[in-house]
Amino acid sequence: MPALLELTEAYHAIRTEGGFVPEFDRDYRYYLHQYVGRPTALFRADRLAAALGGRVRIYLKREDLNHTGAHKINNAIGQILLARRMGKERIIAETGAGQHGVATATACALFGMACEVFMGTEDIARQRLNVFRMRLLGAKVVEVASGTGTLKDAVNEAIRDWV
Repeated sequence: MPALLELTEAYHAIRTEGGFVPEFDRDYRYYLHQYVGRPTALFRADRLAAALGGRVRIYLKREDLNHTGAHKINNAIGQILLARRMGKERIIAETGAGQHGVATATACALFGMACEVFMGTEDIARQRLNVFRMRLLGAKVVEVASGTGTLKDAVNEAIRDWV
């Protein structure tokens, strides 16, 4: 599958013995800190620990404080930096509840890249607010009516588009 081979080669090209090529790593860290809002806070959940007998310390990682409200933006930034390095001009994604689509659309808007998000008909109906957000950010939401009209079918269509 040529698309997968191209992606694999590009990924290995930016890898070094100790991590990523310095400029890729620098850019990724910059955007995570300055745009996404990392590192996010750790919250000590004392009342939860007490409810469990008090012999434990429980911390919650506050990924909800990231820009877009979830951890998914971390991955989207990295994928788009890699795609740009590969000379790509369009990003495709799939989403069910819409959070991955919103994160991808947000990152595409940041970098000025075209964005297409595949989403099942049923999921579009259930997640209208996230569909609105994706479109507001400039993404083209591709409605997938085949099968059950949910995430599984959206994934299949996104892969067909990619390869």
